[in-house]
Amino acid sequence: MTTKIEQTTITGRIIDPVARHIFPGHIHFKNGIINTVEKDSNVKESHFILPPLIDAHIHIESSMLTPGEFARKAVCHGTGAVVADPHEIANVLGVSGIDLIIQDGKTVPLTFYFGAPSCVPATPFESAGATLNAQTIATLLARDDIYFLGEMMNFPGVIHNDPEVLAKIKQAHLHHKPVDGHAPALTGLDLDQYIKAGISTDHEATTLDEALEKISKGMKILIRNGSSTKDFASLHPIISTHPHEGMFCSDDLHPADLLKGHINLIVKKSLQEGHNILDILQYSCVNPVRHYNLEMGLLQEGDSADFLVVDNLENFTVLCHYAKGIKIAKHNQPLFTTSPVKPLNYFQAQAIQKEDIKIGKQQGKIQTIAVTDGELFTTKTLRTPTISNHNCIADPRRDILKICVLNRYRKRAKPALGFVSGFGLKQGAMASSIAHDSHNIIAVGCNDEDMVEAINEVIRYQGGIAYKGQNELLSLPLPIAGLIGQRSCRNTARTHEHIENKTKENGCLLTAPFMTLSFLALPVIPQLKITDQGLFDVDTFSFTPLFRTT
Repeated sequence: MTTKIEQTTITGRIIDPVARHIFPGHIHFKNGIINTVEKDSNVKESHFILPPLIDAHIHIESSMLTPGEFARKAVCHGTGAVVADPHEIANVLGVSGIDLIIQDGKTVPLTFYFGAPSCVPATPFESAGATLNAQTIATLLARDDIYFLGEMMNFPGVIHNDPEVLAKIKQAHLHHKPVDGHAPALTGLDLDQYIKAGISTDHEATTLDEALEKISKGMKILIRNGSSTKDFASLHPIISTHPHEGMFCSDDLHPADLLKGHINLIVKKSLQEGHNILDILQYSCVNPVRHYNLEMGLLQEGDSADFLVVDNLENFTVLCHYAKGIKIAKHNQPLFTTSPVKPLNYFQAQAIQKEDIKIGKQQGKIQTIAVTDGELFTTKTLRTPTISNHNCIADPRRDILKICVLNRYRKRAKPALGFVSGFGLKQGAMASSIAHDSHNIIAVGCNDEDMVEAINEVIRYQGGIAYKGQNELLSLPLPIAGLIGQRSCRNTARTHEHIENKTKENGCLLTAPFMTLSFLALPVIPQLKITDQGLFDVDTFSFTPLFRTT
């Protein structure tokens, strides 16, 4: 139950991000609306009052939490709204998945602004559970609870004038809703063509030069600080140099990281780097509200009574959080409950055997996916295969593991197979039904036996993550679309961390092993990836053979 505010006035040092002014005073509100903002030099309170923070781009599904459970923790960190692209669940369940999380989001006081996913499937080079064509996108964009067209990952389709891609963008323009971008390392004339289509944001910039070029050409840059990718260190100078041209986002956030913080952590980092709090709030509050036309209060008379009370601008500890004049969090505790979400899923895969994932010996070297900790980009390397009984096998001593992607939407599909380096795993295998963006089953392992057991554990629960060690088989079931569980943030984080720690105890070198694993099936981020249809070269945007003789 939410707690009704008895008082209609709150006093402190008010940070007005619109007038860009900090002053002592009072905010008077009634029936969820700010009536007046009064300056008062006699105010003695030292705490600060400011608008709630906004995550300008996130996929809630990556937290493995329902929107309600995500909200219970996020509001404690001062998050008042998120701009959420539901393309993960849409790739599995289509419009029914979008409706599922929209309805759950409406049951809690954190405001979810959902978009229409633009790339379902992301490319024709993978098998998804649903297809959202231009006609379906038009229907979604006509809805009042859909606020934007989600990130356009198919940048080659935009650049080369793919009719279906351009039809989706046109529908967004017809409905006067912004189009989110996804343009990693895109530059020059290709970037010009991409922006010309009417795409207005990008959260994939990783260098300052890249961000500045995109800003100079009219894009808003989203500085990302998520579980797998953290670009703040490279991009934060633009907070001061271009205060009106950016926003903050997390993109993907695992439950253990959500326990520690959300957009408030980016605010703290910005303060530590010496950025002005008014520029910081421009990024975390004002720019998202204006760009996406959000109905969030900015401490102006007539606005919704949405605000935070924080202790100071050093610790930036959220003491209280108000939404529409109601206190929804206090001292790191949410003041509302959630209801269970009924599972909805699409999962047809059946158990596999060792013979299904054997790779016969062939001439040449193997094209190997090379991962780097903390990066979504991979590189491609040629390695000499290790042979046993006329088969190419994983060789953990050389940090060459086998990788497998299995179509979850068919009962009996042939797995796509390859090799990957950079995990460092010495023993066992890990598997997951979280594999961006189509969310087939993806696994890496040191031997075929453990890989099969881990994959079959995911199949047994019809979605989840699993690790098969020497004498143990650990799992986290995710019954909602194979992406989302039914546990609290703390319980989900505890189980997830336990499984990840087991991989690290057995040699894994990655900070977020399952997050890294999940992006190895995404064929829109360079260089080498693997989908359920085979090994994919993102540079040529085509499938490529596992074995190369040159």
